[in-house]
Amino acid sequence: MGIGILAAAVVGAFVVLIVVFKMMWRVAEPNEALIISGSNHKNEALGAGMGFRIVTGRGTLVLPGVQAVRKLSLDLNETQLSVECVTHQGIPLKVRGVVIFKVGDDFVSIANAARRFLDQQKLMSERVHIVFAGHLRAIVGGLTVEDMIRDREKLTGQARSACGTEMEKLGLIVDSLQIHEIEDPTGYIKNLAAPHAAAVQRDARIAQAEANRRATEAEQQAAARMSEATRDSEILQAGYQAERDQASATARQAGPLAEAASRQEVVVQETRVAELEGHRKEQQLQAEVRKPADALAYETRTLAAAERDARISAAEAEAKETELASAAKATATRLTGEAEAAAQHARGLAVAEATRAKGLAEAEAIKARAAALAENQEAVVAQQLAEKWPEIVSAGASAFGNVDQMVLLNGADGMADVFAKALTMGGTGLGLARQLLATMNPAAQERLGTGVPPAPRAPEASVGITVADGEEERPGR
Repeated sequence: MGIGILAAAVVGAFVVLIVVFKMMWRVAEPNEALIISGSNHKNEALGAGMGFRIVTGRGTLVLPGVQAVRKLSLDLNETQLSVECVTHQGIPLKVRGVVIFKVGDDFVSIANAARRFLDQQKLMSERVHIVFAGHLRAIVGGLTVEDMIRDREKLTGQARSACGTEMEKLGLIVDSLQIHEIEDPTGYIKNLAAPHAAAVQRDARIAQAEANRRATEAEQQAAARMSEATRDSEILQAGYQAERDQASATARQAGPLAEAASRQEVVVQETRVAELEGHRKEQQLQAEVRKPADALAYETRTLAAAERDARISAAEAEAKETELASAAKATATRLTGEAEAAAQHARGLAVAEATRAKGLAEAEAIKARAAALAENQEAVVAQQLAEKWPEIVSAGASAFGNVDQMVLLNGADGMADVFAKALTMGGTGLGLARQLLATMNPAAQERLGTGVPPAPRAPEASVGITVADGEEERPGR
């Protein structure tokens, strides 16, 4: 319970402190200055203490009941000037203008303005009007109307300079001073402008008169030129009329000639029309016939030339190909002939070599047989008979060549007897051969040794052999 009360007391004290701080804290706006009085303060810009403090653009603490805070506006103010003055010439004038002013931004100006206008800020414009009105009357009293009209900037500058010291004492500065109008109730300014206006009017009238004179002279000159032109026109018209009359008379006197001339002109015109028509038709023909024909002819010539060039190129290519083929064929034929000739030569050489080798071999064989026959005649004969035995047997069997039917008795025994007799005949032939070899001359022996084939035998006849024992009959040779 005590802690809660203590916490509430702390919170309350904090709130009270915030409220008090809020009441004591004052902030100066950018367009105002805070004047704090109630204690002795020293400002660096002002030197010694003056009994109040100036705060601009920041916040400060103010003790309620001890110090008082008031605001001084730093905004722009203006006052309309309407001052009745008398010039150096004694001419009354009324000067209208405007003054724009404000409190100075430095502490001295703020202090001066605070001492004079802190409770009377709305009266600043009236006070400034009084200051400027007095100085304007003094300045205008030393000037002439002509000076004021010709050089208003001089009037404005003198007024600013004359009021500057007093405005500084009031803590005010002048941002702008403008003289809008100078009123002249007596008409002096108007009368002052009258000579100039009269001179201007005079110059204007002179200029107008000069212009009228020049215009009149121009009009007269134009009228004279018109009269001259009229005269010249009438003269020309009279001349033309005379020419027309003469032409009419000539026409009446030479009607047929005029008609012929007219007809000639018509013919000339018709001829020209015909020429133009012919020219037009020629141009049309050029455009519609000749140019397309020229184009077609050019196209035909171009295509023909292209085709001719293509045929020439193809013929040249074919001739080149034929030439190359002929050359290749001739080369192949030549090579083939050379190869065949070489082959024939080689075959001839081979046949000749083979014939020579065969002859040499046969000569060697004959020589060897002759040598063998000389040493062992029986062996050579036996060898020769053995080699020729099939032919010998064939020659022996030729004895049965003309037999159509042969009857063999005793069956197989009879067949064996027949073969035995044939072999006996062969043996007998062998003996006869030995005798012949013994009596044969060397040339015959050499021929026998060479293996000359025997004389041709008679054609064989089909022989039928019948076995008496009832065996099957079969064809034989």
